[in-house]
Amino acid sequence: MEQEEQPAELVAEPTRRRRPSTIGGAVYLVVLATAGVGLSIVTRGNWRLGVKWMAASLVVAALVRLALPASEAGMLAVRRRFLDVALLAAVGVALWFLSTSIPNQPLP
Repeated sequence: MEQEEQPAELVAEPTRRRRPSTIGGAVYLVVLATAGVGLSIVTRGNWRLGVKWMAASLVVAALVRLALPASEAGMLAVRRRFLDVALLAAVGVALWFLSTSIPNQPLP
């Protein structure tokens, strides 16, 4: 089957959309990059510092999710606002606590 050509006035130009399209989406990408930095620090041997980077990125994500309206939260909005904030903050605080409270292990 051949496609029929449409008149030029009916062919819509695709609208250029900026990526990410919300502030929350941009913050999400920054949080993702920061967590990646933390993971790379962990793989280089300083696990405490790497986990603290990841914890800090999650706490920042929680604060931004709390501050932004749902229409601007973008990819930070998964559930209801306070559930998102509680989960992000709880995991961030737990990671920070564990990275500072786990005692050093003797090397074999």
